[in-house]
Amino acid sequence: MRKTPNVRFDPLAFLKPFTLSLWLLILSTIIMTGILICLLEREKDQKRRKQSIMNLYAMAVWYTFGNIIGFGADFNIRTASGHLLTAGLYLLCLVLVASYTANLTSDLTVAKSKNVISGIDDIKSGKIPFNRIGIFIGTASEEFYLREIYSDNRNFYPLKSRKEMYDSLVNNLIDVIINDAGVAEYMTNNIYCNATLIGEDFDTSVFSIITPKQWLYGQDLDVHILSLKESGVLDDLRRTWFQVKKCSDSLVTSTAIGIESLIGLFIIFGAICILSLSLFAWEKRKIFFEKSKKLDDQIKSISDISHY
Repeated sequence: MRKTPNVRFDPLAFLKPFTLSLWLLILSTIIMTGILICLLEREKDQKRRKQSIMNLYAMAVWYTFGNIIGFGADFNIRTASGHLLTAGLYLLCLVLVASYTANLTSDLTVAKSKNVISGIDDIKSGKIPFNRIGIFIGTASEEFYLREIYSDNRNFYPLKSRKEMYDSLVNNLIDVIINDAGVAEYMTNNIYCNATLIGEDFDTSVFSIITPKQWLYGQDLDVHILSLKESGVLDDLRRTWFQVKKCSDSLVTSTAIGIESLIGLFIIFGAICILSLSLFAWEKRKIFFEKSKKLDDQIKSISDISHY
């Protein structure tokens, strides 16, 4: 049947949904955004101008962190550029939290998964629907199924070739295959690495070799095969050819989301930061011109008074 991934439990598993590089990028984003919020909000609020830079920066970082993880923070934004930057944080939060939650849920589901059956007895008891059991028709497996599992009822999933047999398994068309132990062991060890053997061998006293009916040398073949089995030659051949293993014992692969998957999101957030700075500069420019005009008016007014 299909192999269940071998997942080791890790106390830091909650960090696995994102790669280390992505976590570092998120941390850098929080730090830089905190600096931007300090810059954008400090000039607008007189009370904040009286606070120390470190205190204000700590509050800005806390505000940024709170918005990224989705719970917000007690920090009143007063400027238009600050509100624009906050909108960018909301966008960042929406995608990051959804991606993290989905990936963590997937990892925990895989970690809890286990094999549906433990051997042939579970198949006989009906733990797997019979139409999800693949049988290579015309083989000893079909004969065993009809004799031992479901008497003379071909309610299994019929397979016409070994390729179809394993392709149907890995593509989730069926859940389990009943096959010759030697062939199945070789296939799962060397070719189909995402399939595995379940349970112990059964019906091991039977050797099946295709021969013509009423073959003249049939009895001699039976005697020689029995002799090879008793002398241990068959076991040696099995270890030499069928127990060679090229597939890894573990199917664990990294499913962590990296920077390349979310680079577009951070580019958009970077653009929002630039727009916020541009809006801040425009506001400062507008204030500067208003003060300059007011100063010119005052100078002109003083000049007129002096003239009179």
